[in-house]
Amino acid sequence: QVRLVESGGGQVEAGGSLRVSCAASGRSFTWYAMGWFRQAPGKAREFVGSITFNGETSVYARSVEDRFTISRDNAKNTVYLQMNSLKPEDTAVYYCAASPLGPSRVDSDYDYWGQGTRVTVSS
Repeated sequence: QVRLVESGGGQVEAGGSLRVSCAASGRSFTWYAMGWFRQAPGKAREFVGSITFNGETSVYARSVEDRFTISRDNAKNTVYLQMNSLKPEDTAVYYCAASPLGPSRVDSDYDYWGQGTRVTVSS
């Protein structure tokens, strides 16, 4: 069992930056690739990005790949999502998730999910 708790969400103006964090507890954090997903009001959940267990490789959705960066600190059991040049369309609840299969874009490949943290980008 892995427990994931996101933090760091909030409201920011368009063009601004925000970093959200996800702290893990339970089974070994390094067993899992970590992903970020988001769900905007009235829309389906979508993939944002994911990072390998050792932090060496990350993949991103095309809509964020030149603005968002995922990193992880295995000593702190924490994964981060740095969001720059934020746009109103980035407004969503952001979820972190853990996958034993690698940095997948598919949400069904993730076994554990956090409760989400809300990010609101105002224009």
